[in-house]
Formats: sequence, C-alpha cells, structure tokens
Amino acid sequence: MKLLLKNKVTVPDGVLVRDLAGESVLLNLNSESYFGLDEVGTHMWTVLAASPSIEAAFDTLLIEYEVDPVQLRNDLHNFIEKLVDLGLLDVQAD
Repeated sequence: MKLLLKNKVTVPDGVLVRDLAGESVLLNLNSESYFGLDEVGTHMWTVLAASPSIEAAFDTLLIEYEVDPVQLRNDLHNFIEKLVDLGLLDVQAD
C-alpha cells in the first residue's frame, strides 16, 4: 500500500473502539474482525484518528516519543497498513 504523508486516516462506519485501562480493542462489526492495541498502539490510534494528516500524526508522535524518525515512519506505516487490511482504518487522499 502506498501511503502518502498528506493522506488522512478515518475510522470506517461499523468500527467500535473500546478502551480497557489504557489499552484498546477495535472491532469491525461488518467483518467481525478485531484487534487489540497496547498503550502505545492506543495512543498512536488516537493521534492518527484526531490528526488532519498522517504527517501531522507523525510530527506529534515524534515529539512525544524518543524514537528515530525512520523507525517511527516505518512503524506508523506498518501499523496503518495492518489496520487497513483488517478494515479498521480507511486512508483518505487529500
């Protein structure tokens, strides 16, 4: 999947998110697929869903975590790709 930093992620209709003491469970009601997120994944999800673009989410996460930018970019890409494959996120072109 080709992700552009200017793209935005959105939560599809039919996806439920439940917070469980800092961790989350994402459920796609249409496909009945679900995915558990630890605290870091939950925070990444929250930042992505609230940001106007993947780049804005990346910039926020880069400030918040002491991480190599290349590593964060790769991790964020893999995270988004996995959730899109499960139908738990959509990527919107700008």
